[in-house]
Amino acid sequence: MVLLAPLAMKQILCTDQAPRAIGTYSQAVRVGNTVYLSGQIPLVPETMELIAGDMAAQIRRVFDNLRALARAAGGDLQDIVKLNVFLVDLGDFALVNQIMAEYFQEPYPARAAVGVAALPRGARVEMDAILVLE
Repeated sequence: MVLLAPLAMKQILCTDQAPRAIGTYSQAVRVGNTVYLSGQIPLVPETMELIAGDMAAQIRRVFDNLRALARAAGGDLQDIVKLNVFLVDLGDFALVNQIMAEYFQEPYPARAAVGVAALPRGARVEMDAILVLE
């Protein structure tokens, strides 16, 4: 017989420093020392509207939203071990790399970039992440 340890308790995290969930999901969920951040689009938390400006502004807003969630969990962007980037136009991938270097230092997280046909609310970028806290 194999005895399995009980599953760790889920802790639902939320902050008003990041956009409210716009569907049936939580902003973030912590299980043990792992935190799963839900996908973030470039919504301004106070207005729940897409940020005005170019693609660079959208990318920075998404990183700011992820940072707010990471901080609500007791961590920061450097605690991200896996980052998923969804882009309507993969031609924006170089810009993501450039701006990501403003927010992260080595060692960088593992990452995937995926081209998609559309994103919620007409956003051009969405990112989700997994953090591991010490």
